[in-house]
Amino acid sequence: MKKVSIIYWSNGGNVEVLADAIAASATENGAQVTIKHVTDATVEDVMNADSVAFGSPSMDNNRIEQQEMEPYINQFKLLPNNGKKLVLFGSYGWDEGQFIIDWSDRMKDYGFDVIDILAVKESPSDAQIEKAKMLGEQLAK
Repeated sequence: MKKVSIIYWSNGGNVEVLADAIAASATENGAQVTIKHVTDATVEDVMNADSVAFGSPSMDNNRIEQQEMEPYINQFKLLPNNGKKLVLFGSYGWDEGQFIIDWSDRMKDYGFDVIDILAVKESPSDAQIEKAKMLGEQLAK
């Protein structure tokens, strides 16, 4: 059974909706899922998983959330990630979602295998919820 960890930061609830859809789908596809708000997450949640999803809204000049998510993500810069499968997801409002591309490039530099990304403007549409479910399925494989 694959172990999947989903770590996210959400304020308005849009990122949490995506996290829940990814988690439900990964579970339905046979994975053992750990889903946590970043304030409750540990490095071990990622290191002990077979695949991972990180979620954050775009904030502070087109960057991930800076008070909690940024310091958490920074911990993986020097850790051996050995091509661990990773999905990134999030929401944006005033910008065009460039943060998810920048975040993806950064996580590749950290040694993760970024298999897919999902950025939604404001709240997710039904089609974007379906894509989130597809991401959960990919993480469970």
